[in-house]
Amino acid sequence: MRIMKTSILKYTIALAGMISLGSCAEDFLDQENSYQLGQSNFFTSDDAVSQAVYPLYSYVWYDFNDKFYYGMGDGRANNITAQYSDYIYPYTNFTETGLSTGLSEAWGALYSVVAQSNNTINNITNFSTSGVGETAKRQGVAEARFMRGLAYWYIGSLWGCGIIYTNTQNLVNNYVLSPAPLADVIEFAIRDMEYAAVNLPASSPGAGRVNKYAAYGMLSRFYLSMAGLTTSGRYDGSNVTTDRNTGTRNEYYLNAAKQAAMKAINEGPYKLLGNYADLFAASTQNNNDESMFQLQFQAGASSGLAQSMTRFLAWSTQVNQGNSWGGSTYCSWDLWEELKQYKDETLDNSIVDDAIRRHYSVASYGEAYPELSTDPEKPYIYGETESAGSQGANIKKYVIGTNAVNGFAVNNNSGINTYMLRLAEVYLNYVDACLQYAQSSVDIHGNAQMVFQTTDATALKLFNTIRQRAGMPAKQKVTYEDLRHEFRVETAFEGLYWYFLVRRGYYQQTEVVNYVNNQHRNASYYTASTHEYKLPDTYVAPGPSVSVATAANLTLPIADTDQTKNPLLKPDASGNIQTIAYEFGEREVTDADLF
Repeated sequence: MRIMKTSILKYTIALAGMISLGSCAEDFLDQENSYQLGQSNFFTSDDAVSQAVYPLYSYVWYDFNDKFYYGMGDGRANNITAQYSDYIYPYTNFTETGLSTGLSEAWGALYSVVAQSNNTINNITNFSTSGVGETAKRQGVAEARFMRGLAYWYIGSLWGCGIIYTNTQNLVNNYVLSPAPLADVIEFAIRDMEYAAVNLPASSPGAGRVNKYAAYGMLSRFYLSMAGLTTSGRYDGSNVTTDRNTGTRNEYYLNAAKQAAMKAINEGPYKLLGNYADLFAASTQNNNDESMFQLQFQAGASSGLAQSMTRFLAWSTQVNQGNSWGGSTYCSWDLWEELKQYKDETLDNSIVDDAIRRHYSVASYGEAYPELSTDPEKPYIYGETESAGSQGANIKKYVIGTNAVNGFAVNNNSGINTYMLRLAEVYLNYVDACLQYAQSSVDIHGNAQMVFQTTDATALKLFNTIRQRAGMPAKQKVTYEDLRHEFRVETAFEGLYWYFLVRRGYYQQTEVVNYVNNQHRNASYYTASTHEYKLPDTYVAPGPSVSVATAANLTLPIADTDQTKNPLLKPDASGNIQTIAYEFGEREVTDADLF
């Protein structure tokens, strides 16, 4: 891994001039073709192609990783309460507008990934000399398409539409383009990821580099999105569902999700780590056996190669090197309740403390963390070593201690990677694809709901493997509520839970809207005098300053700045953005190629 990291640092610094980091946060339409690699004297060998792809693992994702990864993936989903962070609380409270902090930055960050992936693809295709083998070119393009496909999946999931383009320079010259509808954006993402699955090598070319099984893992996620958006069969532009409350999903994509998941699970090199703690320990987080794709940051580096996210989660400089601005960023009450006092029907609705995952995900009063202390005889104890947070329990994931503890963290860079996909999610994606409608029921709030469940043997095995690692009892069947809970507590603060809810909203929209409206949002829950975590007696959901969500809140508004620059992004009088279908070419990858 040290060799890989050194190579990435060496070449990304050398190639840094090709990426305009300012464009990520300023204007997605101003994505200059800043790659200066389109020269016949660069793409002269297989190694040069490999080097050209390196920045797509770090630099271009920097602004996404910095705040939006957790601010939207966890803040919007109410895994996080951050009442003073304007890049989180408008999204938690459903009060965002086109002027809200972070919207333009997020849109621009993801389109930076698209822009630079396009440049990589086109430069490899157009400027490789005879010294570059066809396999190297194909694999380099596949790596870049993996990144572009993932960016488009985020764009579609977040905004419900997106501008699709494959040549960055053309967009700079003509940026007033109509966005494509959601299903087209997800289809584009799927085609990119299918190309990656077929053309990437079976073994990673270096530590941290994606292979074909990482692409299959991502496809299990993408197919689940498309399953809720379409009626039957492969997407062809005419089979988009018009009713978001059918309770049914496209069997074609459910089967594809299962097949893709099993390809990754059975044929890939990945395996679950034996200890949940090792997933987030300083010495074992980066590129471990469970990690299928991580953003690759460099210990000791600055700017685009730095893991800047940790400083926004860490609550003090005793647990993080340098700037630590997460003192008022907390685990939400709802997530705390699911970790600490979840009613598990497997145990006759007994109250269960998910102690392992809680300890390593959330720092709460009295919890001891030897890994955060320089004194082996005196562990860091949250709330005793220094004062506990005043509103709730702080976030532990990604907080790995100071340089004196781990030897590599520096100011504004903890030096660890960011999980984008790990094997546990693929396990849960398989389970999700197996869920079938069973019966109608009423939830705890009196809302009608459809019950989905599975007793599929493989699904149960995968589901229970994850639970048993966390010290939780096995289940004999899995309902949607079981899956929702497990997905939430397993992946908390990994930027995923909102997207899980969004894809459920494609076919159970009213249920999802009711769910988010009945969460305890914007809630403080710590009593300093007794060190108790409980809601105030006066608290009433959804909480102070929280707006009532509607179906419209399952997507984000496009920032006013971007609407001004491209009027075709403006919503009409009814609040809808007019989209135009994207013209797809012939399908490059068939089912037979994939499976």
